Amino acid sequence: MTQDPSPPPDSSVLAPGERLAEILFGLIMVMSFTGSLSVATADRVEVRVMLIAALGCNIAWGLIDAIMFIMGRLNERGGDRKTVRAVQRSRSHAEAHALIRRNVPPVVGTELTEEALERIRQRIAALPLISTAPPITRDDLRGALAVFLIVVASTFPVILPFVFMSDLPLAMRLSNAIGLAMLAFIGHAYGRASGFSPWWTAGSMAVLGSVLVALTIALGG
Repeated sequence: MTQDPSPPPDSSVLAPGERLAEILFGLIMVMSFTGSLSVATADRVEVRVMLIAALGCNIAWGLIDAIMFIMGRLNERGGDRKTVRAVQRSRSHAEAHALIRRNVPPVVGTELTEEALERIRQRIAALPLISTAPPITRDDLRGALAVFLIVVASTFPVILPFVFMSDLPLAMRLSNAIGLAMLAFIGHAYGRASGFSPWWTAGSMAVLGSVLVALTIALGG
């Protein structure tokens, strides 16, 4: 029985940064639709068309992003297998050590001693050679489903004011407020996850998101 050198499945198929990025992408997409609506001339028919278009666009984007997620995971594991094969086929211990050092984070690689590198090389050398392509796993499918659901779910908070409110200018203001609040929340969460100042990243994300939405509307129009 061959042993797959890929790491064991993680209980969380999406890292915090990945989840925040998916929410951000979906949010910018839907805000570009709501922001292009003219409160002075739009009627309920135009609002309905906008809602359908925004939801349909994020469904399509969610499907594309889910496929790209699976392709990214396959590429990552394929790269790991390629590294394992290169280490196993290296012509010298020094060559194997250099390969290992290049394929770990620099902060880790600089701290690895020759003894540690040799122990890693021996563990990799003991693995069986695997020539088949990495398979799609259950975690890949779970992650792709999570990506799709996150992108689609990010649509609803911004469009709900248009669904339940007949006052279009008020719905627009409330929708924009919800979108900006979500952008700030994403920035705050990203700051906490990455070690930056949460409040600084919250403000920066709100400004950056607003600029990206404006550019999307301008280029799309």
